[in-house]
Amino acid sequence: MKYRSTVGKSPEVSLEEAVVKGLAPDNGLYMPLSFPTLPKEFFDRLPEMSLPEMASEIASALFGEDIEKDALEKLTKETLNFPIPLVKVNDDIYSLELFHGPTLAFKDVGARFMARLLGYFNRDNTDRLVNVLVATSGDTGSAVANGFLGVDGVRVFVLYPKGKVSRIQEAQFTTLGKNINALEIEGNFDDCQALVKKAFLDEELNQKMMLTSANSINVARFLPQMFYYFHAYAQAVKAGAKPDEVVLCVPSGNFGNITAGLIAKRMGLPIKRFIAANNANDIFLNYLNTGTYSPKKSVQTIANAMDVGDPSNFVRILDLYDNSHEAISAEISGTSYSDAEISETLKTTFDKDGYLLDPHGAVAYRALASMLKPQETGIFLETAHPAKFKETVEKIIEKEVEVPERLNDFLKNEKKTSPLPADFETFKKHLLNSI
Repeated sequence: MKYRSTVGKSPEVSLEEAVVKGLAPDNGLYMPLSFPTLPKEFFDRLPEMSLPEMASEIASALFGEDIEKDALEKLTKETLNFPIPLVKVNDDIYSLELFHGPTLAFKDVGARFMARLLGYFNRDNTDRLVNVLVATSGDTGSAVANGFLGVDGVRVFVLYPKGKVSRIQEAQFTTLGKNINALEIEGNFDDCQALVKKAFLDEELNQKMMLTSANSINVARFLPQMFYYFHAYAQAVKAGAKPDEVVLCVPSGNFGNITAGLIAKRMGLPIKRFIAANNANDIFLNYLNTGTYSPKKSVQTIANAMDVGDPSNFVRILDLYDNSHEAISAEISGTSYSDAEISETLKTTFDKDGYLLDPHGAVAYRALASMLKPQETGIFLETAHPAKFKETVEKIIEKEVEVPERLNDFLKNEKKTSPLPADFETFKKHLLNSI
């Protein structure tokens, strides 16, 4: 299958080119030329299929023209070698727990798939060194760093905002060494993301280094996230949900996660509607209310992975719906909550239902609880383990949060990072000096 730029001023490319380039030359994001519709027979079997089985069939429909069947099956099985359970919180609301992977965050799925796919495309290019640039507001950095750790022919540069990620998140990508390089940027996530985007447009950098991105701007990072939407739906129907009354609520920052869900629906997954739950960074909600997209400087919140003031994947949503505000509003609702409201939800859910949310899951749970209609079954994405935000969560629930041993292991290692200002020329010089 060919991939095109959302801007429309660059040539169509193969999957390999889209993955390796990351960003199109016209600064657009790559999208598949079309989305295959999965057959009814697939959905009839869906509730009884394992996650790797359904993922292999979905991946085959999307990527089967570009990757041999056996290699693709191996790739999906290696990516999804951990459970993603649907857990009942109360009568009509379920949590899709996406924190059972290696770094205890949902981005393990996309990062691990992309690392293996890039390794597949790089298998015969022993002299090719691919430099992966990734901006992170928290979990992306850890998932990408651990997914690519030790991959031959690949170096990773993780850009993160100083003082704006949790201690555990920071430890997960600053203590690895080997082919992982952490860059501590004086600024916010949007500054980090802007540096990455500028790098792709810099002629000298691209002549001297093969650059790609592991942010959700890369098709290999965000498209595999649709696997768990199918899995969530299948588990809900198996648990008794009405097949045409399933609602998905996604805590949204850079909007790659919800975009994957929307594409899953485009491929036939019968999700009734979506809710995009925001923290105080309410750019998407403002768009739904006004029809105008007005990016602004992000503000820091306790749900830090959603602290994005100019979400990159918004252009993909516009592209999916032909720039129609009416069509987008018909399928996606929005909401926004303050830190105080997030904290209240986290504590109340823990006290009343015995379920411990992380701050991002708390945003999505609150949105579902307030917006779910009779007969509907709601699923929210619990995107990270609460222990990744240990200090914040403990302050809210006034109890100790047990930290899984694999998280503690990261904290035992020495932090290695390079402090940089949010200045492109300094960043560029740092990259060139690394050659």
